[in-house]
Amino acid sequence: MAFEDIPVDVGLIYEGERIRKAQMYADLAGPKSFGAELLRVKPMDEVEDEKVTVIGPDFKDMEQGKAYPFCIYVEVAGEKLEEDLEGVFERRIHDFCNYVQGFMHLNSRDIIWCRVSKDAVSKGLSLHHVGKVLARIFKQEYEAIKKVQVTFITEPEKAKEFIEMAREVYEKRDSRARGLKDEEVDVFYGCVLCQSFAPTHVCAITPSRPSSCGAITWFEGRAAVKVDPKGPIFEIPKGELLDPVKGEYSGINKVFAEKSGGTVTRVFLHSVFEHPHTSCGCFEAIAFYIPEVDGIGIVHRDFRGVTPFGIPFSTMAGQVGGGVQTDGFVGIGVEYMRSSKFLQADGGWKRIVWMPKALKERVLNAIPEELRDKIATEEDATDLESLKKFLEEKNHPVVERWAKEEEKKEEAEEKPEEEYVEMPTVEAKAFAPGVGNITIVFKNAKIYAEKIIIKRGSK
Repeated sequence: MAFEDIPVDVGLIYEGERIRKAQMYADLAGPKSFGAELLRVKPMDEVEDEKVTVIGPDFKDMEQGKAYPFCIYVEVAGEKLEEDLEGVFERRIHDFCNYVQGFMHLNSRDIIWCRVSKDAVSKGLSLHHVGKVLARIFKQEYEAIKKVQVTFITEPEKAKEFIEMAREVYEKRDSRARGLKDEEVDVFYGCVLCQSFAPTHVCAITPSRPSSCGAITWFEGRAAVKVDPKGPIFEIPKGELLDPVKGEYSGINKVFAEKSGGTVTRVFLHSVFEHPHTSCGCFEAIAFYIPEVDGIGIVHRDFRGVTPFGIPFSTMAGQVGGGVQTDGFVGIGVEYMRSSKFLQADGGWKRIVWMPKALKERVLNAIPEELRDKIATEEDATDLESLKKFLEEKNHPVVERWAKEEEKKEEAEEKPEEEYVEMPTVEAKAFAPGVGNITIVFKNAKIYAEKIIIKRGSK
């Protein structure tokens, strides 16, 4: 594929490129603005191949150092294309944008964050060039795609309209998988699209647990394997169900071990403890354990405040991401919060104690009605002390856990001291290599033993 008309290099070598603040010309969407990406399959006569449209300022018209709204709309056409493939192709926007030297793309859907470097803009890179690259690589990677047109939106009001439209499409896709359960399918799917940023990360995609980025459901995983059998999304044989509550499968363990180079050998799909699912960096939210209240909090990427721990999402994401397993923390997709198996090994919604108000409202229908007013938000609790007070006042289910733990402590304190034999002086003989026979003397010693065995000595 020729890119002679693009003023910067294009290739897989730039996929892991990070553009730091000092190198940045402009921020696109991300934490200081807003944006989204969407890919739709259209009839052949509605797509003009390699047409690129920019609604709003292009790079050269942007003020250096500023953040701008940013939406990416890709329309593809081909006789063999199906609507089920939209989410799969859409996730590849992340990869293909990152092939462009000096252009960085992170995350997915309506939480994308892109940057363009000073060097790339100085060489003449424009959004028209990025669009041309996207169109050509999509056709290069997928034989079934015959035509591609791309629209970028940086004008604020148009971007807001686009985001609302995109969210309606996301909801339609996600709702398809909600009635399907892990037990009802013969195979799961895996994804390694994020390994350029998180080398040991593998994403398991099941009916009850969509991808951590929120972009790929089980149905879309199935469609991806059909259209691209050797691609980054692949089948995972279920294997043996080792733990139905934690969601541990021998097939998932085996694939994770292979794809992570042996770093990850066990995965619990539905728990934040012991062997939680690995986290990449594109996750939509983080579930985190709060030991002071024995509960679990959830914070999403769009939240700008701090959690009861006193740290924001960005700091926590740096500790959790990169493909590692961190006991007590796990990156998740927001759609997973609507799953009937949502963190079921840890108590599910009965264990959730805090989440930002915006996220709570977004998934309100998934929260059991009797728990909705018992889960704190940033308006109810900003630190651990106020969180504990709120949970007590609302009589959250975790309060009962506190009472049980207190009973265990009291029982332990009342338990009689273990029996021991008190001997003022004890001598023990031993042999030390290089020294010979030595005698060890214990004075005023207390010797504890679960069992004493006395044997007759030989004469």
